[in-house]
Amino acid sequence: MARAFLFVLDSVGIGGAPDAEAYGDVGSNTLGHIAETCAAGNGDRQDLRQGPLKLPNLERLGFGFAAEAASGQRPAGLARTSPAEGFWGHAKELSKGKDTPSGHWEIAGVPVLFDWGYFPHEVPCFPKELTDALIDQAELPGILGNRHASGTQIIAELGIEHISSGKPICYTSSDSVFQIAAHEEYFGLERLYRVCEIARKLVDPYNIGRVIARPFVGKTSDTFKRTGNRRDIAVPPPSPTVLDRLEDDGREIFAIGKIADIYAHQGVTDIRKANGNEALFDTTLRTMDDAANGDLVFTNFVDFDQLYGHRRDVPGYAAALEHFDRRLPEIEAKLRPGDLAIITADHGCDPTWQGSDHTREQVPVLAFGPDIGSGGLGALDTFADIGETIAAHLGIATGKPGQSFLK
Repeated sequence: MARAFLFVLDSVGIGGAPDAEAYGDVGSNTLGHIAETCAAGNGDRQDLRQGPLKLPNLERLGFGFAAEAASGQRPAGLARTSPAEGFWGHAKELSKGKDTPSGHWEIAGVPVLFDWGYFPHEVPCFPKELTDALIDQAELPGILGNRHASGTQIIAELGIEHISSGKPICYTSSDSVFQIAAHEEYFGLERLYRVCEIARKLVDPYNIGRVIARPFVGKTSDTFKRTGNRRDIAVPPPSPTVLDRLEDDGREIFAIGKIADIYAHQGVTDIRKANGNEALFDTTLRTMDDAANGDLVFTNFVDFDQLYGHRRDVPGYAAALEHFDRRLPEIEAKLRPGDLAIITADHGCDPTWQGSDHTREQVPVLAFGPDIGSGGLGALDTFADIGETIAAHLGIATGKPGQSFLK
């Protein structure tokens, strides 16, 4: 049994989703296009990175094999041909949507088979009765934004007006989300959280998955910067996840980063916040020392998506992948006999794609550990196989629709 470790590289899709056409994403491939751009010499940035994408440790675990199997094309520069040192495969998503809750809930055994609510690509995008109620109940002088937007761009555009007027910036994306940005000092962090709690209740009739508090600091449009005090207020999963089943069996579930928020704090026994991939990695290593036999450590590495995917920053995304790869042996060194570690993703966010939203892609599945073995897993029909593999490994009952890929 030993322990299990689940690491989600947020948005590191590998292309090839069979239903990508329904989402306008045919041909999207986060990893493949980053690698292609770097190989062409367009992924360089002075003092950040240069040359082809280099991921030797992920490659050693079968990353390139998984990407090639999913998309039909091996990512440029990932040329390892010797047998992988772990199990590798690729998984398609059953859930409707290409958002964070859908991907994470399905990973934990609960696909989203209902339709989320979304706000239209119109200006204004929010129903008047919704914004009127928010302004009244939260005692606001009004709101700014009220449209689809990139968070960093709309803060740069409206931040000064927000500070002078006291009106929070409200916006959405192609995800099922209502986002509220406000300045930590001039508006107040706790006040922002209270406004988001009010908004959470108001968007329930619209079947919106998340309300996200987006605090920022700075004094001018070129110095505004979002902080690590983001808070996601999600609806709970519609049925018990693997996390809930582990908690019911008396296990510890360590949620690192935004994991607890994604699952509406259900099935989580120990919450450990950290801001950014570097801090998330350090917190993960410390938590691995604290985990006992039968426990699960679950980390979302958010920077890939939040800082680089949505901002369509190929060099930044490539550098973040390479930095994770360089540190991966630190995780491997913490694994004990019997431990299982899985690296995967929740969706894509191709930084070469149009717009600034997620992309519908398959995700890598890399499973490794001192006693785990190696080989190809092939195509997995659902992300839920990941959670059910962890359930089987930790000795609790598995559910449906997933099944363990380790026999």
